[in-house]
Amino acid sequence: MGPEFLLRPVGESDLPQLKSLVSNIADGMTTLPEHPEHLQNRIHDSIRAFDPRIRKPAGEVYLFVLEDTSTGQLIGTSGIISRVGGFDPFYTYKVNSYLQEYEPLNIHNTLQTLELIRNHKGPSEICSLFLHPDYRQKGTGKLLSLSRFLFMKAFPDRFDESVIAELRGFIDQAGQSPFWEAVGKNFFWKDYYEADVLSGIGEKDFIEALMPDHPIYVNLLPRTAREIIGKVHPQTEAAKAILLKEGFRETDEVDIFDAGPILQAARHELRTWQNSGTAELAVGNTEAAEGQRMLLANDSLEFRSTVDCAKLLDEKVLETTPETAAALGLKAGEPVQFMIL
Repeated sequence: MGPEFLLRPVGESDLPQLKSLVSNIADGMTTLPEHPEHLQNRIHDSIRAFDPRIRKPAGEVYLFVLEDTSTGQLIGTSGIISRVGGFDPFYTYKVNSYLQEYEPLNIHNTLQTLELIRNHKGPSEICSLFLHPDYRQKGTGKLLSLSRFLFMKAFPDRFDESVIAELRGFIDQAGQSPFWEAVGKNFFWKDYYEADVLSGIGEKDFIEALMPDHPIYVNLLPRTAREIIGKVHPQTEAAKAILLKEGFRETDEVDIFDAGPILQAARHELRTWQNSGTAELAVGNTEAAEGQRMLLANDSLEFRSTVDCAKLLDEKVLETTPETAAALGLKAGEPVQFMIL
């Protein structure tokens, strides 16, 4: 019996299932809008990203899908942007804090401002993480999230030394972003989701034209907006926990639309990067299934990754079952990436 789930690059034929999958995302996902044309463009962008001639990061978008091997159903997505910024900058708010004092009246205030930052040559970004609610709490979240770092390790020249994660900000029960209602809507006169989708598909000219350059005093915002700066969407808590454990740290920057936190890490310091290795694949009998539970992947642009049991025969040889080897597209003697979970 082969592995239960398999992660692979998105393909042209995945559009119908991908559209069905993203319809389950509460409050939408701006990098994967439900509109078929935008999804089709995202698939095409990803297919181009895997071109073997690429040697350095230039904003390519890699999109992976997670498949239930027993049914062929797509149950999740995750992605990587090789470098944010470029011709269109990557916009964030930097949260600055400073002390305001007046001793005669014994006044000591800590004030915060939001400063618009434009990054034209930014780091790589992990993005587009979503797992169907029916498949959560089965270890599939780690497969979706951490497999990206094995792909980056296999092709380091395609990515920046630094990696960020822009997490979804807090959305209330009415589907509204309190931060957007207090800040962005005053300048853009658009609904939160409409503006965020435009940015997510690369239409950013309106930001440069309309976003104020002057710092915004956080103290002047409504309490509902102040309190959620740097807070994540309730459905993003688990993803944030995985990334913090992986070695990401919180920064002093937030998303300009929903004030979601931006995490950052040096890729060589990531736990998966440090704790994973490469071995020669041995295809053995069912004894491999009695080994340790591992994150496994090939090192090909036809990337495949899964979680399954495997056995380290020594430091240089790893044994899996024929079914697992076939799922990864590997033959005996070929290199396999692994990390013990």
